[in-house]
Formats: sequence, C-alpha cells, structure tokens
Amino acid sequence: MEHRERKTGVLLHITSLPSQYGVGDLGDEAYKFVDSISDKGISLWQILPTGPTGFGDSPYAARSAFAGNELFISPKALYLKGWLDIDDVLVKANENERVDYGEARKLKMPMLFKAAANFLTKGEKEDLEDFAAFRKEEGWWLEDYALFQALCAKYNDSRWFSVWPKDLRIREKKAMDKARKEQKSLVDIYCVLQYFFYTQWDKLKKYANEKGVEIVGDIPIFVASDSVDAWTNTNLLQFDENCVQEASAGVPPDAFSATGQLWGNPLYAWDEMEKDGYDWWIKRIKANFRLADIIRIDHFRGFEAYWRVPKGEDTAMNGEWIKGPGQKFFDRIKEVFGSDLPIIAEDLGVITPEVEALRDDNHLPGMKILQFAFGFDDEGEFDTTNEYLIHNIGEVSVAYTGTHDNNTTIGWYNSLDDRTKDVIRRYFECSDNEVLWKMIRALLMSNAMYVVFPMQDILGLGEEARMNVPSTCGTSNWSWKMRKEDITSPSLEGIKYYSKLYGRSK
Repeated sequence: MEHRERKTGVLLHITSLPSQYGVGDLGDEAYKFVDSISDKGISLWQILPTGPTGFGDSPYAARSAFAGNELFISPKALYLKGWLDIDDVLVKANENERVDYGEARKLKMPMLFKAAANFLTKGEKEDLEDFAAFRKEEGWWLEDYALFQALCAKYNDSRWFSVWPKDLRIREKKAMDKARKEQKSLVDIYCVLQYFFYTQWDKLKKYANEKGVEIVGDIPIFVASDSVDAWTNTNLLQFDENCVQEASAGVPPDAFSATGQLWGNPLYAWDEMEKDGYDWWIKRIKANFRLADIIRIDHFRGFEAYWRVPKGEDTAMNGEWIKGPGQKFFDRIKEVFGSDLPIIAEDLGVITPEVEALRDDNHLPGMKILQFAFGFDDEGEFDTTNEYLIHNIGEVSVAYTGTHDNNTTIGWYNSLDDRTKDVIRRYFECSDNEVLWKMIRALLMSNAMYVVFPMQDILGLGEEARMNVPSTCGTSNWSWKMRKEDITSPSLEGIKYYSKLYGRSK
C-alpha cells in the first residue's frame, strides 16, 4: 500500500443503518449515508464482514466466506424491479432500539423468498440472462452454499459435522446428487438471493466510489466450523477422515483472560493449501476486492504463527504456537494482486518481532487504537513510549479511537480509574467532557495515513451503544443501530472541519 494520501473514515456496519425492516440494508439509507459522509470529507467507509450469519449473528462466524448476508437485500429495490407488491414493502418491524435479528428474519425472509420466486417466473429476459451468467461465473461456491442453506433448513441445524447424516457429512456422491435433486427449488431461491445481494452491492459500491468514498472491507482469518467453507474444504482444514475437527483456533492466556480465548474455528492445513498456490485464499481475496476497495485482515498474526488448541480442551490454555505460511503466502498474494496491496493488517494482541516483520516487509499498515495508549510502566509512571500514543503513531498506520470490539470512547473513559483519567486529561489538556473530541482531533492531526472513527464516537454515545463485547454471546452484541437523523448528525461537521484543517479532505 504505497499510496500515502491522508484520509478520514467512519466505521459503521450495514446492520447499524436505520431501516423499517429491523436491520440495516443496501437500500435508501445506505445511499443517504454515503451522501452524508462524502459531503463531510470522509472518504473511507469501513464495514464488518458481510457474510450470512448463524447462531449469535456474529459477522466473524459467517456460514460462507463468499456469500452475502441475505438480510442486507433491500426489499424496496426488489419492488421497483416488479418482483414484490407495494403491500409487501410497506410492512414495518417493531420500533426496537437495537437490531432484533430473529424478528428481522421473520419479517424479511418470506418477502425475499417471494421476490426470488417471482423473479424466476416473471423476470425480464435480460435479468434472467444476467442471473444465468452470474450463476455460471460464481457457481464454484454458489451451488454448494445454496445447497448448504437448504440442508440447514431441512435439518434445522448448521452443524453439518455432527447433526447431518454421515453420507452428507462426507459428501458422498450419491447422497449429494439426491440432495441437489430434492432441494432444487430452494437451491434456486438461494442462488437468486445471492444475485440480488451482489447486484445491489455492486450498485452501492459504484455509487460510493463515484462520490469519492472507498469501502474498507473485513476478512476474518478463519472460517466457522458450521460453514459451507468447512463442509466443502475439509482437505484444506485440520479435519480427520471422518470430518472430525482435530484442533481449534484461539489465543493463549494473557492479562485479559487467565484461560485464553478458545474460538473454536477449524485451523488451516497450510501445507495442503500451498500445493495449489493457496488457490482458495486467492479466490477469497478476489471476492472481497469485489466488495471493497481496501481489505482489513482480522488476526493478521495468524499468518506468521497461530495458537493451536487440540480437540477436547475446554479452554485455550493447553495450546501451542505453530508456524503459519509466512512470507511465501504473501509472495503468492502479491504475484496475483500486485506488490502494492490495499490491505490493512489487524495486528492487535500478542505481536512478536516476526509478526511485525511480516507486516512491514509487505508494506502493510497496522492498526493503532487510542484507547490502548494510556498505561503505566514497571515503576508505575505514565508510559510515554506506548506505541498507540499520538506522538508515537507512524505514517504507515490506520488509527482508531476504538473498534467494534471496544467500548465507545465515552463508555471507555467513564469506566477508567481516577489516576488514568488524570493522565488522559493532562495529555490532552482538557476536562472530562472534552476528552472525546480532543482524542478525535488529535488522531486527525496525527501522522497516521488513515484515521477511522466508529459512528458511535462521532455521535458521542456511551456504553449503551457498544457494538460487541468479545468472547460473550448476548442479544446486545452486533445489534447497535442508528436513528435516521443520525445519518446527518451535526457532529459530522466537526469531522469535516478537522479533516480539512489537517489535510485529510479536499
């Protein structure tokens, strides 16, 4: 990523956009949001992964690394094409302050199924030909995904490795042929829904780019166990011949967790992936560059070494670091996509010199989180060498007040002890109620090439607006959403003023 133009961004997932259907989508409000941030000199819109979610609705545990979340499809756009009636799209979800995914599915999925059925029976010749071309081009992942979703519905469970019959678990040809025949109608519907998603996404991305806004996407390094990716690629993952997962991903014990974090994701068989030039990863990155202009890779350190926890463990304590593919992986990526990779390395957590070298040797910007900057050294003094402090942030960085995994800045500050608050007030020379905007201004003034703020911080919201608490499962995770008036919040004027003042907008 050699281009060093200074830019300002906002972090807002699609689900957080206001919508009458209970969850944000690719409809009018997304276009209004692009208009609003473009007008304020914000040229980066960072989102979370866009895949279809399962239990818990975490975008980092999608059912597919290639499919789009059907809930993001705009019903109004389908109505305008003639595939839904006006009465269909006038329905409204209950007025909840947060996203209720169960209610959103109950409201939207029947509507989307109806639109897909109408498309197949009443679609214009040009649209049907376009769909046929899409299905042929994307068939290598699309057909398996559509069948996977159909079988999830049949067995009321996505745990293919334990709930589904063995002949389907191991993808025995006779069983697969029978399933495709039995589930053809539903497979067709899911293929159409993916066509709807990508058609709408391509249109929104083109609009954003024309407005001077680039999309920053997100790739979770691992896939979910209960995903179509795991089901169809057991040879590329650490599964045995009976499709039993041999080990899980996680991180070891640290200051935040005495037992570490056991994520449960299957691990890659990197030696096997190397044999075909990391073809699956090449396809995955290519697919994400269709969705986004810049890609953030979550848990970047896993390419250098990953924490392997054997099966049967209840915590991540008894794991070991195993070397990842390292530089040979990125050599292959650069061979395909060029040496100037528009990739952001999520380099938070346990970072070693080897991880830093992998990041720096490939000229990838790392992440700097201002909420992590205010600590104390072994003598109990304020640690002025902290890499996240404003005066230590280098140019090849993407700086944030916080991310989707952090508390909002106001929520974070309010939770601190008096001593840390005093350090922060002295660092920014401000009072308590000025801290947020002093932090925002300081980041925009910093050397970091890109600076990104969660929308909750721009709006000045507290802990109630937090997006996610890592390693927890609850209805509050992934469910924050904006009000309609927030799209044009006066607070954005402050971002516009300081972005222009510090050379981040034209």
